[in-house]
Amino acid sequence: MIRIIIFSILSLLILSCNAIKPKKVDTRETSINAQERAKKNIKEGRGMALKDIVGGRGTTYEFSTSNPMWRASLEILDFLPFSTVDYSGGMIITDWYSENNTNDAIKITVRFLANEVRSDSLKISVHKKECKSNMNCRINLLKNSAIGNELRTSIIRKAAILERDSKNKNKK
Repeated sequence: MIRIIIFSILSLLILSCNAIKPKKVDTRETSINAQERAKKNIKEGRGMALKDIVGGRGTTYEFSTSNPMWRASLEILDFLPFSTVDYSGGMIITDWYSENNTNDAIKITVRFLANEVRSDSLKISVHKKECKSNMNCRINLLKNSAIGNELRTSIIRKAAILERDSKNKNKK
């Protein structure tokens, strides 16, 4: 008897939900534009915008073609084979690279900490792999390596040039 009562109450609650019986929308009266619909919903009290809470600041999107640090890094490292290039994650990882000596190889990781053209906007890690035979390899992280410092300097210099050129181009 209790099961029948609980089942009846649950059935009434479910049937009274608007989710099961959605309101029909006439597209002639409702705008297709999402921003207009959102404004209408806010005006009618059916929702709120995050910018009303935060303060109405707009979001700026920066793409890889407009980021001088990113472009400079790709141009400087273009002689290396890339393993991972992820703009949204802010990371470039090269594959193992060796010139003449097949027993030694390096792998470079560039992490972008900021979009500004500054030396502390990049974190460059250089790993060195030394192999004595095919299966006997040792991988070491080279801290404060000359390669990492040269790469940082080259990337910052190139990024500064790219940023200056884009500003001059925008002025014209």
